[in-house]
Amino acid sequence: MASVTIRNLSKRFGKVEALKDVSLTIENGAFVALMGPSGCGKTTLLRLISGLERADSGTIQIGAQNVTRIAPEKRNIGLMFQSYALFPHMTVAENLNFPMRMRRDYDPSERSLRIDRALELVRLPDIGDRYPRQLSGGQQQRVAVARALIDEPNVLLLDEPLSNLDARLRDEMQIELVEMRRQVPITTILVTHDQTEGLTLADEIIVMREGRIEQAGAPRAVYSDPATPFVADFLGGANLVRVDAAPTAYNHWRARAPDGTGVPVPSPPDGRPGPAVLVLRQEHVRVIGAGQTADAIVPAEVAAVAYRGQSAQLSVRALGQRLRLVIPPSVRVEAGEAIRVGWSVADSRLIR
Repeated sequence: MASVTIRNLSKRFGKVEALKDVSLTIENGAFVALMGPSGCGKTTLLRLISGLERADSGTIQIGAQNVTRIAPEKRNIGLMFQSYALFPHMTVAENLNFPMRMRRDYDPSERSLRIDRALELVRLPDIGDRYPRQLSGGQQQRVAVARALIDEPNVLLLDEPLSNLDARLRDEMQIELVEMRRQVPITTILVTHDQTEGLTLADEIIVMREGRIEQAGAPRAVYSDPATPFVADFLGGANLVRVDAAPTAYNHWRARAPDGTGVPVPSPPDGRPGPAVLVLRQEHVRVIGAGQTADAIVPAEVAAVAYRGQSAQLSVRALGQRLRLVIPPSVRVEAGEAIRVGWSVADSRLIR
């Protein structure tokens, strides 16, 4: 294992500035997810760390070694691509043997031992003589992980590793990767556009936007306290309501929504009154029935209901815009129905 330290890293492709003076430190043994929409720079950053691209400026350090100008094969990293990149004409054992044979660092007995150990790690001990075409998508994904770990790299880089799997298998493989990491606590950097994947797997998430880091921190902290409207919307698709906030008596705050409705809000981080964005997570807004209470209650009209098995997504017109709610299927409402929705002030956030 090794830490990864990046200082003032920039990369341009023609007129496009893919990375803009990025600096970050990934601690030894950490699992970090680089997240953001397409074109935000996350894959470029991963490719620079791997050595597949060369930075225009800045430095990359793995452990104590400056690897900015060092060839990929000399960085002691494991790399797993979205496509798995397994050789179709080689058996599983031959695929695992290939990177060791290229490095010529091991004798045949050591290679065989490492292959057996890697397949045991991914819980596929008896498939060494099979070809990739004879494996399921999940098995191919595990073999690709085994190959990335075969050399016991200092850093493991994963580029959208689960995107080719169906939803059920993707959920299963997320748990597999969590369990696997407990056995091999290697420094890992994951690139994903899937917010659930990043929140599930990573110790730390780094949300990127237009070549820069928008916010970084523990998944729960970033999700609960987004620093910007972009982060709030990217992680979980929060409801964002533009309001005008002002303090009231006893150090409380209220805000006026676009339709003129006044609602209680938490104090803004900077303590200043004026225009702000009220962040309401979908799961924190609920339908308020007769006799029920909440800190904030507003009238709403149901626009649409989408049933999803264990929950339903509700779209309502309230506060002068559309709000989305995640509600239990036991709450029965119909399109066009007039209802009330509400939330706790402690569950909302006010940001600039």
